[in-house]
Amino acid sequence: METKIHIATPRLLLREWEEEDVAPFTRMNADPRVMEYFPALLSPDETRQLYDRIRHEFAECGFGMFAVQRAAEGDFIGFVGLHRIGFDADFTPGVEVGWRLSPAVWGRGYATEAAAACLVHAREALGLERVYAFTALPNVRSQRVMRKIGMERVGEFDHPSLPPAHPLARHVLYEKRLAASE
Repeated sequence: METKIHIATPRLLLREWEEEDVAPFTRMNADPRVMEYFPALLSPDETRQLYDRIRHEFAECGFGMFAVQRAAEGDFIGFVGLHRIGFDADFTPGVEVGWRLSPAVWGRGYATEAAAACLVHAREALGLERVYAFTALPNVRSQRVMRKIGMERVGEFDHPSLPPAHPLARHVLYEKRLAASE
């Protein structure tokens, strides 16, 4: 069975997940560099649960976090996509754009390229009027991607899934208002 490509950019394919993605996804989620701004590394079981939740969100909503591969090399490098925000805040309910890529490909503009394509998809295919992005306050790399894709910093909040004293509790919030399709 052929994998469905949802979005193609000049260098990337944003596609459906495959069982073969689980092993590199597990390694990525166990890498302290990748998970630096998350509360903990993910075990193989936790990664499998995340994989299942991602696939379920696609089935339920028609969107989610795409598996990303480099078009020329064909290798899985992480995920980028859209996700229903799963907690209560003054900006929810809403949809976020997010990414998690392997450190081997950091600094090449892949997150920016894929996330920008997802914003176009959010507007043109899904008809969304706005999309959010957020990260722990010290995560300046992700904030740089947010700015590069035209998002505006609109505030800060304490992530409700973390205790207030946790060093990653304070998050920055970005927003992108999407113009209507013409």
